[in-house]
Amino acid sequence: MMMFRRLYWVAEEVEKSGPSKVTGVYTSIQDLIHHGLHWCNGAPGALRLTLVKPDSFNSPIGVFESPSFKGLHETLSELVTGSEVTNEELITLEAALNDFAGATAKA
Repeated sequence: MMMFRRLYWVAEEVEKSGPSKVTGVYTSIQDLIHHGLHWCNGAPGALRLTLVKPDSFNSPIGVFESPSFKGLHETLSELVTGSEVTNEELITLEAALNDFAGATAKA
């Protein structure tokens, strides 16, 4: 039996002038960290991460933008209690996002 992920991460580069470009869609936090936390075209204005359920007409679960990724901790903490995300994944993702934001600020 094939398992399908129930949550997808959409990564976008957002230019300072407003337009954005999707740079990847990831089915796990591990893939997001290892493949999605980088700039494709130099460092634009921000990195936006959108958490969505596939095949859903509802609004995204959350939209989080660098450098603070405001609301991410609270949103994922709710998913930890529902077993969608482990506490270890939440801690690992927050550390990776802090490293990414710090490296971007220095660039």
